[in-house]
Amino acid sequence: MRYWPLRCKNGAKSGTLRLLNGTICDQLRRNNNNNGKGETTIIKRIKELAKRAFSSKDTTSNSRLPALKVIPRDKHPVSRNDISKNALKVLYRLHNSGFDAYLVGGCVRDILLGIQPKDFDVTTNATPEQVKSLFRNCRLIGRRFRLAHVVFGKEIIEVATFRGHHADDTDSKNSKKNQHAHSDEHGQLVRDNVYGTIEEDAERRDFTANALYYNIADFAIYDFANGVEDINKGVLRLIGDAETRYREDPVRMLRAVRFATKLNMQLDTAVRDPITELASLLANIPPARLFDEFLKMFMSGKATANFSMMMELGLFQQLFPMLKGHLSDAQSPAYQMLLKAFKDTDKRIAEDKRVTPAYLVAVLLWWPLLARKEQLENEGGLPPMDAINIAAADVVHRQSQRVSIPKRFSLPAREIWQLQRRLQVTKGGRAMKALEHKRFRAAYDFMLLRSHAEPEDKKLVELAQFWTEAQNNPTKLKTGKSGAPTRKPRRRRRGPRKKKPQSNSDNGSA
Repeated sequence: MRYWPLRCKNGAKSGTLRLLNGTICDQLRRNNNNNGKGETTIIKRIKELAKRAFSSKDTTSNSRLPALKVIPRDKHPVSRNDISKNALKVLYRLHNSGFDAYLVGGCVRDILLGIQPKDFDVTTNATPEQVKSLFRNCRLIGRRFRLAHVVFGKEIIEVATFRGHHADDTDSKNSKKNQHAHSDEHGQLVRDNVYGTIEEDAERRDFTANALYYNIADFAIYDFANGVEDINKGVLRLIGDAETRYREDPVRMLRAVRFATKLNMQLDTAVRDPITELASLLANIPPARLFDEFLKMFMSGKATANFSMMMELGLFQQLFPMLKGHLSDAQSPAYQMLLKAFKDTDKRIAEDKRVTPAYLVAVLLWWPLLARKEQLENEGGLPPMDAINIAAADVVHRQSQRVSIPKRFSLPAREIWQLQRRLQVTKGGRAMKALEHKRFRAAYDFMLLRSHAEPEDKKLVELAQFWTEAQNNPTKLKTGKSGAPTRKPRRRRRGPRKKKPQSNSDNGSA
């Protein structure tokens, strides 16, 4: 296959444009009968490529990337057998339609590490609208950055257009790029629909290990930031200045922790050092997005490691500010209760058992709930159950200002809290109803967790032990702890005796 190298005016190596012999002509012939639309698209692409290649502006001088490394197929382990069939469909349709198409980021990284990717992301020079025109099963999402989701049943292949650099404010405040990109006063990108080249896209990636592109055209891996080398060394590095990248998107601090624990990598010093100072920027992130990050951090089998590192870097306190006063001592009941909950969650995931965020929500907010309940009882004179219900609504609302908690998780958490009081009744019909409650198992596990965190509370320990035995011997709920009947069966109460009606002869009439 022949190609013609077309060099930039400045002679930069990265400006070389390679046009495959016959590819353009073949594409034109395939689209010749499509009312000229295909020919127009190809001609536009040729003009765009030529404009970039022959631009006199040196775009490489300010690049944050080292020289590109192209790893051919026979030098890397990524095979099409490792890639989702649906992802391959998307890649090939984009490629056959004349667009560039790459697998990018975590899926390439995970395959190199021998990990089965959970999802596959595609990047291309096609715009979201062009992607949508190629796939009937495609929908466009996103305001901050426009994305195309190609839906195959339960599997979604995310397709993103190459991201570009933002025009400098000093150069052109009214430029077209600036109309599609905007940062707030903290430096965080709140709108980011700027399209560019694959080189610019790689430079906009967060970590070097994520700037890896698998090209469906030649099956080679394009390594723009020495990501393969960092993966082999076990070091997680950011592309560019760490503080700037964290200010652009504070969630990158959480991603740094998650990738380090997931991939067993060490945080580079430049990645770690700014986090403690910039952790407060997480307050500017939408609560719904932080909930998604919460699920990734604590429901993926690495909850314990993530919790420890987040506490060390001051990130956990930013997500759950109501817990600050309860977690100052690593030996405190609150700290130990959280730690055991995360360990239990990791164990259940490793054993492929069911886990639910509702249980972790109940654990995380338990101590703020108790503090608020006590306040309501002391100041308002409310009975315990009313105080629990009001306190539950208060703490869930306050927490949702930072990390949103959907009702499908907050309502089960509230039921778990309410059952803690109901489980104090260990005999009679109320105890039996508690045992039959749909949240009993979660509430029992929660009580068991509390007893492990507070071993000095003998009454709580005995109560947890009772319910452990009661599950195997429900008759204990009828007889009570001692085995003796709790009270005599209630006799049926008889109604008042009816009076006999008087006969007519009694009134003296004949």
